[in-house]
Amino acid sequence: MTGQEPEVEVRRSARRRRTVSAYRDGDRIVVLIPATMSKRDEASWVAKMIARLDRAEARKRPSDDQLMTRARQLNDEIFGGLAMPDSVRWVDNQRSRWGSCTPGDKSIRLSERLQGMPTWVIDYVLVHELAHLLEPGHDARFWAWVDRFPRAERARGYLTGWSAAAHLEPPEGDDVD
Repeated sequence: MTGQEPEVEVRRSARRRRTVSAYRDGDRIVVLIPATMSKRDEASWVAKMIARLDRAEARKRPSDDQLMTRARQLNDEIFGGLAMPDSVRWVDNQRSRWGSCTPGDKSIRLSERLQGMPTWVIDYVLVHELAHLLEPGHDARFWAWVDRFPRAERARGYLTGWSAAAHLEPPEGDDVD
């Protein structure tokens, strides 16, 4: 978050008896509570639900350090330690690709658009970029490395579907970057 407290909208419902739920609607958090809840209980539940949302969102948005840790794990599992990056980080300037790799300095960048996607999709993009540390192009050897990832085909389908739903052109061919 940006350090600012989010706007919170509390919606009371006569049909809601005991449950409390919350979700993000843009920059606002909407908390749904029973109409009969006291103001004191409301304040307590709003705080709990904001904290719960923050924890859930943090799990979906790994830090740069967590990305690096995951890249190292995938390097060991998929590449036998051959594709060690020097840096892995999120970037906000990639609108037409999911990730990029510069083999010369062993740096990998992932689009922030991936944040919130399933971890196996993020892992696939990491594997794709790690493969570029071994094979800079997109030849058969490159795809042989990428296809070692068990959910490679499924992840490509997910990213293609996401692009279609967002009315965006997917990257050229069957590519991530």
